[in-house]
Amino acid sequence: MFDTLSDRLASTFKNLRGKGRLSEADIDATAREIRVALLEADVALPVVRAFIKQVKDRALGAEVSQALNPAQQVIKIVNEELVGILGGETRRLRFAKNPPTVIMLAGLQGAGKTTLAGKLGTWLARQGHTPMLVAADLQRPNAVNQLQVVGERASVAVFAPEPGNGVGDPVRVAKDSLAHARDKQYDVVIVDTAGRLGVDAEMMQQAADIRDAVGPDEILFVVDAMIGQDAVSTAEAFRDGVGFDGVVLSKLDGDARGGAALSIAQVTGKQIMFASNGEKLDDFDAFHPDRMASRILGMGDMLSLIEKAEQTFSQQEAEKMAAKLAKGPKEFTLDDFLAQMEQVRKMGSISKLLGMMPGMGQMKEQINNLDERDVDRTAAIIKSMTPGERSDPVIINGSRRARIARGSGVEVSAVKNLVERFFEARKMMSRMAQGGGVPGMPNMPGMPGGTGGGKRKGKQQKKAKGRQRSGNPMKRKADEQAAAERRAGAGGPFGGGAEQSPQDFELPEEFKKLL
Repeated sequence: MFDTLSDRLASTFKNLRGKGRLSEADIDATAREIRVALLEADVALPVVRAFIKQVKDRALGAEVSQALNPAQQVIKIVNEELVGILGGETRRLRFAKNPPTVIMLAGLQGAGKTTLAGKLGTWLARQGHTPMLVAADLQRPNAVNQLQVVGERASVAVFAPEPGNGVGDPVRVAKDSLAHARDKQYDVVIVDTAGRLGVDAEMMQQAADIRDAVGPDEILFVVDAMIGQDAVSTAEAFRDGVGFDGVVLSKLDGDARGGAALSIAQVTGKQIMFASNGEKLDDFDAFHPDRMASRILGMGDMLSLIEKAEQTFSQQEAEKMAAKLAKGPKEFTLDDFLAQMEQVRKMGSISKLLGMMPGMGQMKEQINNLDERDVDRTAAIIKSMTPGERSDPVIINGSRRARIARGSGVEVSAVKNLVERFFEARKMMSRMAQGGGVPGMPNMPGMPGGTGGGKRKGKQQKKAKGRQRSGNPMKRKADEQAAAERRAGAGGPFGGGAEQSPQDFELPEEFKKLL
């Protein structure tokens, strides 16, 4: 959604790089370019004015003029101000002291409230909660049925006593759902309310009546991120008419300009809490202003990528794979390669994952043209091999390649390319596991096989040579006695007395966090 804005900002900052000093004219030109980029992204005019004023005031101060790298300092300022207009810190859900916690969803028809109820239920279930969806949208045709289908897909309970399609009282349904939740011990109740094509008095009154009946702990306003400035005006109307505590952006994967996301928090004073960026139930997560600002500026979102990996990959499997690679490249087979590939696929779209990596903004076109089905073709090729061929691909000759190609429905050249790529990947992964670094990349000093390893090894050898035992028995005995006295005087080998073991050694809290 923010591709156009990201491209414009990237080209603006490119003009700044390489300048040892920024004049007032440079800053004015940069501010002008950023203003145009934000307006083209459909950001609200008051938000643009406030943003540019803040950036200019900071850029003209000592913060930039005295910086060693003024261009980087300007980018830092823009990043911090973007975080500010996106809401500042991440806003978490408030849970009731006495369950159930009631979350009410409000918004216009078509904003995606019903689907989002299922996504929120899935997300809460992963956090260890037992949510229940409430079908209080009895106006829209098949809204109740849709929520039941979504709940079944999400494996989340649904309370739907009324058939809907204009039949039933939504206020009574919402009120009865609380008693049902307490009886069945659901700790979170998500109430899906009715919307309209536009803001009207009837919709507002119904939402206010449901609010008064259930006393929600959180009212979330669901807004379609693709509708531009209308999203801001609608949010203001809901804020004044019903009130809400946070915003949920839906359809962030669309191709609209995304100005609503950059405007709504600043204009309404309510933070964006969640973002939905796809059709699947997993395409939903908490909204982090700092991470979104980083992605807009093309700096990636490694924290979200790491969180996705932690949710998908088990620690036990990762350690097992690392141990296998450390033994040698031949231990890593095509079965392992397939298992790793399927794990990555579980994390979501490959193009979205690549988009979270820093520097990938320059490869946007290649990422957008990436064919997700290539992963399926690769899996089909591997599954068409015999167990012996998967464990030792060296035996795959011409006739075997032809058989595998027929079995997987691909060309023979595709099988050959896969095997060659596998051998290259295996070498690289094995080298990384053993600390040798990646071919063509600078190695880390001090790591085995790294650029600094040779010198360090030489020093260690020299020190070891200096500590060699004497050939004279009397001198050797005197040396050993002196060493024992030094250790006793230091309080044992770990500095805490002879009785202390390495397990008893207490690391500082900062080191514990790093480990």
